[in-house]
Order: sequence, then C-alpha cells, then structure tokens
Amino acid sequence: MTIGSLKQVKEKKSRNNKQAVVDEQSPLLPTKHKEDAGFDEFDGASFSGAVFNLSTTIVGAGIMALPATMKSLGLIPGIAMIIFTAFLTEASIELLIRFSRTSKSASYGGLMGDTFGKYGKMLLQICILVNNIGVLVVYMIIIGDVLSGTNSNGVHHAGVLEGWFGTHWWNSRFFILLVTTLGIFAPLASLKRIDSLRFTSALSVALAVVFLVVIVGITLFKLMSGSIHMPRLFSDVYDITSFLKLFTVVPVLVTAYICHYNVHSIENELEDRTQIRAVVKSSLALCSSVYVLTSLFGFLLFGDATLDDVLANFDTNLGIPLGSLLNDVVRVSYAAHLMLVFPVVFYPLRLNLDGLLFPSARPLTCDNLRFASISSGLIAIIFLGANFIPSIWDAFQFTGATAAVCIGYIFPASVTLRDPYGIATKKDKILCIFMIAIAVFSNVVAIYSDAYSLIKKNSSPRE
Repeated sequence: MTIGSLKQVKEKKSRNNKQAVVDEQSPLLPTKHKEDAGFDEFDGASFSGAVFNLSTTIVGAGIMALPATMKSLGLIPGIAMIIFTAFLTEASIELLIRFSRTSKSASYGGLMGDTFGKYGKMLLQICILVNNIGVLVVYMIIIGDVLSGTNSNGVHHAGVLEGWFGTHWWNSRFFILLVTTLGIFAPLASLKRIDSLRFTSALSVALAVVFLVVIVGITLFKLMSGSIHMPRLFSDVYDITSFLKLFTVVPVLVTAYICHYNVHSIENELEDRTQIRAVVKSSLALCSSVYVLTSLFGFLLFGDATLDDVLANFDTNLGIPLGSLLNDVVRVSYAAHLMLVFPVVFYPLRLNLDGLLFPSARPLTCDNLRFASISSGLIAIIFLGANFIPSIWDAFQFTGATAAVCIGYIFPASVTLRDPYGIATKKDKILCIFMIAIAVFSNVVAIYSDAYSLIKKNSSPRE
C-alpha cells in the first residue's frame, strides 16, 4: 500500500467520523448526545435509501382516512386537495432546508433554536410529542379495528379474528392490543438505534404495496362487472353547517404528509447531501401517487358507505370470487405494516421527550434505566389512548389541527418571515403569509365544526 493510498484511507475514516457526529444531531437530539457519535463507521446513505426512508416516514395511518375525505369533499376536489397539500409540503420543506444550511443547523430543532431561542425549540419538541403520540394512537386504533372489530353508527364491523374464530375474550379489543403491545411494539421499541429497524421498514413498505395492489384489483374487477355506481364528484353542500364540515378534512390531509422532523436526519446520512431536494420531491411524488390511488379506488369501491377507517369496510361481502380471502389479505397486510412502522415513529418521540425532561443528562442510550422508563411510560400512554379514543378521525382531528399544522407549515413559515439571515425573497414571504393564513383559518374552522357536531350529537337524544 502506498503513502497516497494510506492518506486516502485516513481521509475516508475522518470523513466517516465527521458524518457520524452530524448524524447524531438528527431531529431535536440535545447537544449532549454528541459524545455518543462514531458508534460505527458509515459511508453515507444512497439516494434510493433516502427516498425509501422518507417515504416510510410519510406513509402511515393517514392513508386509511383519506378515502373518507373523498366522501366529504367529493372525488374531484378530494384528489385536488391531496395534490395541493403535497406541493405545499414540498414548499415548506424547501424553506427548512434552505434556512438550515444558511444557519448551519443540523436539525429542525436547531433551526428553531437559532431563530426563536430555546423556547422555540421546546415548542417544536412539544408539538412533535403531541403529533407522534397521536399518530401512534391511531396505529393502535386501526390494528384494534382490523383484528377485533369496530362499531360505527350502531353497526358492528367484525374483525379478522372474530370472523375466523367467533367472539371470545381473547380476541377482544383490549386483549388484542395488550398482546400486540407486549409482543411486538415493546421489543421493537427497545432497539436503541433506528438503523436496526431498516429490515422491518422494508417489509412494511412491501406490505403497504400489497394492500394497494389488492384494493385496486378488487375495484377494477367490480368496475368491469358493472357493480360499482358513479361516485359523487363534488361535495354535497346545502347549508352553512355542511360547508364548515368540509374543513374537517384539512387536519387529516396535513397529518398524512408530516415528515419534517425526519428530513434533517435523512439529509445528514446522505452520501451526497445536495440530493436532499430531489429526495424530498421523489418521496412526495411517490406518496402522493399512493394516496391518490388509495383514495380514488377506496371511494369508488365503497362510495358513501366509506368509513373513517376504510379498513373497517373490508368485513363485508365484496361480491367477487375469493372475496373473503382478499378482505383478510387487505386488512392483515396493512395492520402488519402499521405494526412495523410503529417503532420508526416511536424513535424520535422518545428522543424528544428525553430532550425535554433531561436536557443535561448523558445520552439516553447510555442510561438503561432512563431508556426503559421513558419507553415504558410512552407505550402505556399510547395503549390507554387507543382504548379510549373512539375513532381515527377523532385522533387525526386533534393532532392535525394542532401539532401537525405547526410542524408542517406554521413553524417553517414563521422562520422565513423572521428571516434572521436576510435570505428570504418577497415571493417566499408572500407564500408564508398564505401558508399561515390558510393553516390557521382551516384548522380553526375544523375545530369549531367538530365541536359543534359533538355538542349537537350529545344534545339530540334529550330533544
């Protein structure tokens, strides 16, 4: 080996060690964690791997509520809103990337801290806690719906295990979620490095593809047989209440695209960090296509009978050969997908809570007692939430109208409008004013509409 080659090897190792330090500053980790850097050498993630990771962050439980947005908006406005939200998300992430590079911030939290101080960073951390807890509660609700059944408007939709074995104590909702939590979530959540989840993430994407292929195939078969009626193309608005109800889909759409808290960590791991914009565009294009197809074919298949969680619709006779088997394939594949995505969303949740509670402590991975306590406490909260929140629409309304809209749109726009480095253009500021205005207005109206509907629903039996 020549002296020149020795020098190249040394430079490569130095570059790898530097990369590990940057990666350790991924979303909202406290700076105390720097000492844990360099755990192993890493040459950098590929473009395809980065697209895969960001797409996994985006596609989750939100896809199950999107067909219900078609029922509220109608087919054409619904698809248009999915595409519009994707472009708005790309714009907000572009602002994050640009300002992070100017400020040399390696994380979303670092950018918020540089712009608004420690309280700005804490506010972002709290929003991520609320958002991720809400999303994980939704995951559990869907798994419970699929395996043990759900009730909607007084009608019971049987779960997979109920259909196979009948109703027993061991396939009740509480027991199924308890077994899933202890047997799957707890072991996967106990892994201290997110890289350890790469194989389960790959499997989760494959299961999501299985779900989409089967639902498209079922719908096309029924279309060719003439058993599907023409769907409603536009929303059915007949008074002010029905008009305001249209805004209740906004939090669901916002939640479906939230991935901002993982953009920096994916960028930090890229072998060529200049590719991050192409990664974001590719991921959003891929996920938007999946969302449009799922919404379109899900609403075509079930029409106005589409439930808040479309998986719960797959307990009926579809009127096709092997219909019962395909029902089970659709439901089980996506329930398994959510089980495997759960730890990926749980990972930043745990780190952010640790950063809030113990900002000056040693790295979480070095303290087994703290690691186990935070993990157990969060899993217990999520488990209880899944057993007491009635539907995924309710959970999405809360997280989407509060934390998710701040993470996705309000915070990036606020950083741009404050413009501490003087790099925002007039076009950027106009876009950000529009972004904040539409986010605040839509979500305030959505919260009002939900509250009004809830009050009206509770008061109607006494009238």
